[in-house]
Amino acid sequence: MKRLVIAVTIAGCAGSPVPSSRFLNAPPATAVNDRLDVPVKPAERPFHENLYHYDGVVGDRIDRAFELPRPRRALGINAFDEVPDSTWFTNRIGVRDMSLAELTNGPARIDSPEFHKPFTIKATKTGGSEVGFTIEDARGEKFMLKFDTRGFPEQETATDIIVGKLLWACGYNVTEDFIVDLRRQDLVVAPDATMSDKLGDKHRLEPADVDRMLAKVEVEPDGRIRAYASRWLAGKSLGGHPGEGVREDDPNDRIPHELRRDLRGSYAMFAWLDHVDVQESNYLDTWIADPRDKHRHYVKHYLLDFGKSMGVMATTGRDPRRGHAYVIDLGDMARSMVSGGLLERSWEDRHVPRLRGVGLFDVGTFDPGTWKPDYPSYLPFLTADRFDKFWGAKILIRLTREQIHAIVETGRYSDPRAVEYVTDTLVARQRKTAEHWFSRVNPLDRFSIQRGRAPSQPAEPAGPLPHDSLRSSIAADSVCFDDLAIAYGFAPAPGTNYQATSYDRQSHLVGAAAGSPNERGRSCIPLSLSPERDGYTMMRIQTTRAGFTGTTIVHIARNPATRVPRIVGIWRT
Repeated sequence: MKRLVIAVTIAGCAGSPVPSSRFLNAPPATAVNDRLDVPVKPAERPFHENLYHYDGVVGDRIDRAFELPRPRRALGINAFDEVPDSTWFTNRIGVRDMSLAELTNGPARIDSPEFHKPFTIKATKTGGSEVGFTIEDARGEKFMLKFDTRGFPEQETATDIIVGKLLWACGYNVTEDFIVDLRRQDLVVAPDATMSDKLGDKHRLEPADVDRMLAKVEVEPDGRIRAYASRWLAGKSLGGHPGEGVREDDPNDRIPHELRRDLRGSYAMFAWLDHVDVQESNYLDTWIADPRDKHRHYVKHYLLDFGKSMGVMATTGRDPRRGHAYVIDLGDMARSMVSGGLLERSWEDRHVPRLRGVGLFDVGTFDPGTWKPDYPSYLPFLTADRFDKFWGAKILIRLTREQIHAIVETGRYSDPRAVEYVTDTLVARQRKTAEHWFSRVNPLDRFSIQRGRAPSQPAEPAGPLPHDSLRSSIAADSVCFDDLAIAYGFAPAPGTNYQATSYDRQSHLVGAAAGSPNERGRSCIPLSLSPERDGYTMMRIQTTRAGFTGTTIVHIARNPATRVPRIVGIWRT
């Protein structure tokens, strides 16, 4: 198994120009094997919603205040400050180009149940207040069927499909969801179908119960009912993962969840999509059989239920504060009391666009740095730092407008103006999110070594170099990188400069150089390699431009097999 490359800390003198972290001279891990056999099914975690949110709003916050926890950098990252593939996260748009067909298909591995009616209802949805049924389609595939709330046509169905595919493209495990049009006669109640009451007790489900429930959902004048069907996940359900600590009965679960980069960094993506319904019940772990060996099992981790994203929670809940304040926001209440209600709140000027299927989803009042989910209950968001959010932002910004537009079209809005509005809003919020977090760190990325060459020799890069225009001018080994703020048009190339100072393993000065970016944000700086046998060198790159200064440390060493220098680690400060 490839393992995470861990930075090794050595004793450093006070005032050292570089941190004391050193990296192993090895390639970065691109995947971790957290699929080791778990022969006994871990226990299912019950979810008690009221207690969960009480702890998030009051209990846990008081405990953390007394504990005075110190900020900690994220774990679950490799030497390049990236998240390797695992049962939690799979790198997709963040590391490769994706076709429109792949993006619009998303996680789906079968065709839509819309082509396989009638649907046999087996049970009603448990938990939550929305109407939902567990069904089987005519071919025997199992789904959870959910609907648009009455009075809000197309909002939840379109939003669930769009947000699920965007989060899948970013790298998360999500359910296979489909929009379906049906009529009442397409729903057949199984003889042994059950319904659950508010106390969780089960009773026989009758056709009249179905009729009563469907009275709460949106039905077209011609009798058509629009729904979305989520394919039942394989394996045994274990409930959501805890926001703090690990599952003690899952030996693969070793990183405390509040320190996982893939969980902490999702804040930037959820803010972009206004996915406010963040609680343990909207995550699901499943104990599944290994597809390659049915006798082996492990736990896989999913995100669920996106229908209340993109301002839908604000419209269906008739609460424009969603995304701007917690449902119970003690800080917001205190500020209102101190100001006597005169303090203007960020959500007061929000307006629902008058477009069928579109929620209270806007750009003007959106602040990527202060966005809030419904409750402060999810600890990874409270421990997330600017490096986590930068990681999330640089993934989501890779989606082009064309790709986003194609995904929005899969929401099947009946009004073409809704497609354009949602696309425009997603793109504007995407750029706003990336610009915000790119300004909070030194936004250098996509590092590579460009090999030195004589004028007659072809360029032989040691790593990928996205922009070829710099190759002809490089006469010595250089460290090359992209300035993402320039690459995406958030900062100008003119006036941006890079000052690099290089140090050996003991933090002794080796050399200095300077550079500036081309118009696309690519730059290469000559490398002064340490005279040590492995050439271990730390290049401290300081970026300066109007109103901004930031630093990144790039660790370089010679490949023991080829003696060619390579990047072995990235440390952001």
